[in-house]
Amino acid sequence: MSHTWFEEKRDEFCRDLLRDYCLSVETLERLFQDFDRSGKVVFEELRDLLGEEMNKGLLWRLKDTAHHLFREGGATSPVGQFLDWCIGYIFHESMKLKEDAYQQQNYAPWFRSMQERELPEQDLIISRELFQLLMQTAESMQREIRRIRFLFGECRKLFPMYLSDQGDNHWLARFLFKRNELVREVFGQGYRELLRGIYGAAPESMYVMASRSLREGGWMQQAAEAAAKACDLNPDSEPARREKEIVDTWRTRLRA
Repeated sequence: MSHTWFEEKRDEFCRDLLRDYCLSVETLERLFQDFDRSGKVVFEELRDLLGEEMNKGLLWRLKDTAHHLFREGGATSPVGQFLDWCIGYIFHESMKLKEDAYQQQNYAPWFRSMQERELPEQDLIISRELFQLLMQTAESMQREIRRIRFLFGECRKLFPMYLSDQGDNHWLARFLFKRNELVREVFGQGYRELLRGIYGAAPESMYVMASRSLREGGWMQQAAEAAAKACDLNPDSEPARREKEIVDTWRTRLRA
């Protein structure tokens, strides 16, 4: 890809990185919680999340976006390189987890049924030995999940630092506004740190930026909601008040 095209799309790539990360974490955490309860992970859900070379899933696309930003984009910051490494590691651990889930889901029931059959002694011994090996995949899955969850925590630390120069990125602001519940769920107690990293001491700027972008796109109802949230968050903010006045004026004109 050309450097000029990449620079023109960088803001969108940054938005895509955070969006796909949050969506991937949401899916993986749900699968991990199922594993915590049942000791099982549904292979098909991991397969769909990862995809394959010719039909990439969400997590694969996330890895590719990170590579575009931090390798092809010429990024030299250690923070970006750390984030790229963490996302790549999450992808590869998820690949291993998918293979273990396949073994558990498709072969464990077959081996269990073998234990209940009347087999020649030698066959029974071999089946038990192989079954013991298969059961070790459960331990592998626990380790893989622990590693991935650890990396989630590291990414939560890295994103506020990496996105510290994205305060004027309207694509990012719109995502943070429209999928706020998802972002809060993924970042938990680190949500405020994320906003602080991007918008400094003026977190209402996210809503102002989102409102402006939505207004310019003709989405007046959503723009009004964002502007109202900006004023609620900081009633003394001049940019928030000004944006709300502009939105209100436009809505009045459109109703006339």
